[in-house]
Amino acid sequence: MRRSSKSSGPPRESLAQASALVVLLLLGGWALAGPSGVLAWSENGQLLAQRRMELAQLKIKRDELRNRVDLLDPRRADPDLVGELLRSNLNVAHPDEIVIATP
Repeated sequence: MRRSSKSSGPPRESLAQASALVVLLLLGGWALAGPSGVLAWSENGQLLAQRRMELAQLKIKRDELRNRVDLLDPRRADPDLVGELLRSNLNVAHPDEIVIATP
């Protein structure tokens, strides 16, 4: 009774094919449900829209601050703004002035 060498070949081939199939299925599942997969695209789109709204609000705030800094430039300061800041921050007022604080 002689055993042929072919009997050891097919189980190795089927094991290699099965392991390759498992690896491909895992990669396909990762591509579908992973953090950057197909299912995460809609969530990423919503986050992008939210971040764009936040960015627009921050740009508006930045422009307001830039305008205020320009108004306080020592070479050409706005006297009304300087007076307002003095009264609000340092409580500096003339004796004949009435300061009305608003919340």
